Amino acid sequence: MTEELAARLHSLGYRLTPQRQFVLEAVERLGHATPDEILAEVQQRSSAVNVSTVYRTLEVLEELGLVRHAHLSDRAPTYHSVTEHEHFHLVCRNCQKVVSVDPEVVAPLADRLRGERGFVLDVGHLAVFGRCVDCDVDGG
Repeated sequence: MTEELAARLHSLGYRLTPQRQFVLEAVERLGHATPDEILAEVQQRSSAVNVSTVYRTLEVLEELGLVRHAHLSDRAPTYHSVTEHEHFHLVCRNCQKVVSVDPEVVAPLADRLRGERGFVLDVGHLAVFGRCVDCDVDGG
């Protein structure tokens, strides 16, 4: 992955810095994480990285198609690696649990939106909010 990342960065006029590699590795390790969570993870390896470096790096990595973001709360966006399968998110408003769901679940909706509205759904940015089964059963 490092050589591929270096080549993609170079093709856009960037170079592979240790900071960029640390950020991408942190995103892959954490699964779904905010920039602050990514910063905390990266700073375990390098104190030379600050929050603005993380934000700039995430922007470049998203431009390269290596990470995506979704809005899973009213806080900062949450980033995840594209090496995972394409998915959308179910977010429990009570316990904040996030579940990744295969896009085939919303395929009928996506097909209908395309047919009736000419609208193409970007499933990777989709987050559906509600209550998970554990919270619903607990009455929490």
